[in-house]
Amino acid sequence: MISPPHIYGAVVDDQTRCVHYHSPLDVIAIRFACCQRYYPCFQCHGESESHPATLWPESDWDHLAVICGVCDSEMSIRSYRSVTHCPACAARFNDGCRLHAHLYFAVPTSEREAEPQP
Repeated sequence: MISPPHIYGAVVDDQTRCVHYHSPLDVIAIRFACCQRYYPCFQCHGESESHPATLWPESDWDHLAVICGVCDSEMSIRSYRSVTHCPACAARFNDGCRLHAHLYFAVPTSEREAEPQP
């Protein structure tokens, strides 16, 4: 069996929750385009790396870059952005994460304007 990728940052449990986001639904980590390391959130990346985060361009949204902390399944960005639960284990994801999509992915401006502001 292949070991799941290492999750970097201030992780507080084995389901990828971190000191910044640790509700029962905060169970994903995202591979950052800039360093190819998985972090639970943008704050963990910012605190751990000396470089700024690079957004995943839409042309790369078919890359495996999101991991479910419940079952360790990796999914593409496109798949992750189209679901509310893990396709492999049905673990529910935090809907509030959609508010931060523009911090990880090059979200089209029209889509960003449609999102409610935090």
